[in-house]
Amino acid sequence: MIEQYHEVIRATAQRFGLDTYPNQLEIITSEQMMDAYASVGMPVNYRHWSYGKEFIATEKNYKRGQMGLAYEIVINSEPCISYLMEENTMAMQALVIAHAAYGHNSFFKGNYLFRMWTDASSIIDYLVYSKNYVAECEGRYGLDAVEELLDSCHALMNHGVDRYRRPSKLSLAQEQAARADREAYAQLQVNDLWRTLPRKAASDDGAAPERRFPSEPQENLLYFIEKNAPLLEPWQREIVRIVRKIAQYFYPQRQTQVMNEGWATFWHHRLLNQMYDDGYLADGMMIEWLKSHTNVVAQPPVTSRNYSGINPYALGFAMYTDIKRICENPTDEDRQWFPDFAGTPWLPTLDHAMRNFKDESFIGQYLSPKLMRDFRLFAIVDDEKDSELEIAAIHDENGYRSLREALSRQYDLGSREPNIQVWNVNLRGDRSLTLRHTQHNDRPLHDSSQEVLKHVARLWGFDVHLESVNGRGESTRRWSVSPSKA
Repeated sequence: MIEQYHEVIRATAQRFGLDTYPNQLEIITSEQMMDAYASVGMPVNYRHWSYGKEFIATEKNYKRGQMGLAYEIVINSEPCISYLMEENTMAMQALVIAHAAYGHNSFFKGNYLFRMWTDASSIIDYLVYSKNYVAECEGRYGLDAVEELLDSCHALMNHGVDRYRRPSKLSLAQEQAARADREAYAQLQVNDLWRTLPRKAASDDGAAPERRFPSEPQENLLYFIEKNAPLLEPWQREIVRIVRKIAQYFYPQRQTQVMNEGWATFWHHRLLNQMYDDGYLADGMMIEWLKSHTNVVAQPPVTSRNYSGINPYALGFAMYTDIKRICENPTDEDRQWFPDFAGTPWLPTLDHAMRNFKDESFIGQYLSPKLMRDFRLFAIVDDEKDSELEIAAIHDENGYRSLREALSRQYDLGSREPNIQVWNVNLRGDRSLTLRHTQHNDRPLHDSSQEVLKHVARLWGFDVHLESVNGRGESTRRWSVSPSKA
């Protein structure tokens, strides 16, 4: 029965021109779904205590009735793997196949961030390789040593991604073939860096000024540590590399939640409605999936006890639906705000929006005054210097652009994650590593920064310093950690 509905959904998706990877549907139990939760949705992964902790917490909450489980999980791979809960009714299976196997799948294949930073054809091979390699290291060097290394790498995962350079794409066979050469070469390079340093700094006044290393700030902390940490063994460098490669795989997903979930929700709604019109869905199935859909895209008002921010499903679905409306039935206001696509065919316009934006730019480009009114948006200024909150903008003519800009900024990783880069290594002295934090809107780092810095010191092997600099280039705070205290 599932295959029959899948075939109809596939044919309907083709009518709308959805371009997807080949699909692989897997029916799983609730326990297998909880296991997928614990391993960040990946079908295979190396062992780590954090995954077991997550599984136990999820299992307890599920059995107590304090949480439900997702109807599906989808993997950005080729073929695209969709896990469907065996408890789902046929109506819900149709919903999640349309949502995951054609909505998310086409987004993974089409969006520029996923094309730039991930390789769906090799991720499963790489996960198999990483699992086997970590297990090999556990047997050779001990569970505790590997676990401690992974703890530190996991703590720095968000600072282990390239934001501007395209990573290489390797299959499992290529990865295994290249590992030995990479380990030997990397170790040689590190040894060379420290071996060729002068024993004593020049003391005469005419000596050239000391050259800073690295010559330019480095954003990818794990990459810099992998390539330059003086004391890491080759196997440790390889595990650092594994963690940062997996972090890079998830990097696009952190920037496209509104777009990705909105796209998948828009297309399950469009495809299933088309199937109903074509006579493939009965009234009872329509009512069942529409009830679930309505719950998914519900946006509680700010005065509601259930309000916890803007629902990404609600915002994304509303924006794609609104783009379609502007293409088909634009108002004078729409023509003023969106002259480039108002009144044009909606399918190419939606496809362009999906392929070429991330959440921040998508909202900045396509959020319409109508949606701001529908969501009753307003902007608040919460300045700690003032005793009261200020309503800085509302959904009117004077506030539309300010609201759109403010909401767009909320989805900018630069405003959500601290900008910390490798600033300098003391090559001639104590080999200490200095990191620099550039404050966003003069926002200081959290007090837990000292604890995170311990993980950097553990990996680097020598003292690590972190200085926080405001927008005027003034150092406002400094932390220092020794590896002996990490």
